[in-house]
Amino acid sequence: MSDSKQSCTGSRQPAPPAGDEQAHAAIARRMSKVRNKILVLSGKGGVGKSTVAVNLAVVLANGGKRVGLVDIDIHGPSIPKMLHIEGVAPKTHGDIVEPVSVGPNLTAISIGLFLKSDSQSVIWRGPLKYSMIMQFLKDVEWGELDYLVVDSPPGTGDEPLSICQLLPEVTGAVVVTTPQEISVTDVRKCLSFCERMGLRVLGVVENMAGFACPHCGRKINPFGTGGGEKLAAEAGVPFLGSMPMVQGMVEACDAGEPFVQKYPDNEVALAIGSIADRIAGVCDKQE
Repeated sequence: MSDSKQSCTGSRQPAPPAGDEQAHAAIARRMSKVRNKILVLSGKGGVGKSTVAVNLAVVLANGGKRVGLVDIDIHGPSIPKMLHIEGVAPKTHGDIVEPVSVGPNLTAISIGLFLKSDSQSVIWRGPLKYSMIMQFLKDVEWGELDYLVVDSPPGTGDEPLSICQLLPEVTGAVVVTTPQEISVTDVRKCLSFCERMGLRVLGVVENMAGFACPHCGRKINPFGTGGGEKLAAEAGVPFLGSMPMVQGMVEACDAGEPFVQKYPDNEVALAIGSIADRIAGVCDKQE
């Protein structure tokens, strides 16, 4: 692959490895029915990236958009549990796979749906992960979609690189961080990755941005303040908003109930709604 750089405002990804031309053509045909493809990325684990991806997809679907959610975290798939679809085996018709329906406008696919138990580990090297991600794009019958949201594992390794090489005409990336400097430092690498891949950065989301003390109401910031906004300004990309920590988020995720659906009037749900509106506005303008 060429080592040349492209602007963060571009949307052209690097060419995939040679071979499998028919597979890449099949992906292009299937993805031509998808209006917007959004990658949710982070250079740091534990920042709530899957939480952002799931709730963003649910908000868009609740707004009447047709949404597909792809979990390409091969080693730690969390989407099935967060959407309460564990144990729901996708239907197959020959080589074609139906994504699992989560609601009227939302479907999802994850390697977790194909494992025998949630304790089964996936011990794969890069080529097998690349092949699985290819199948998620080529063999899954997504149909007509307004948005395909891709939840990627942290870092800049096999999975993020594979999706960039395989998914044509990516609309852009949403980059998730916490305010903590150690998180921001790692997420800078993710922004560098986007630049190298020619991915437009739709914006930075700051998660875990403090919480209100349940006893006195005073704002507490265990991970610091403003790291995500400073990072966005430093990189010259949009800051999409902050998501504070609130009671009920962990319980909702563990119970498979998207937070924005269970607590639609909560400040976090409203923040995610605002983030979704900003992303939708950029996508509409780009179209």
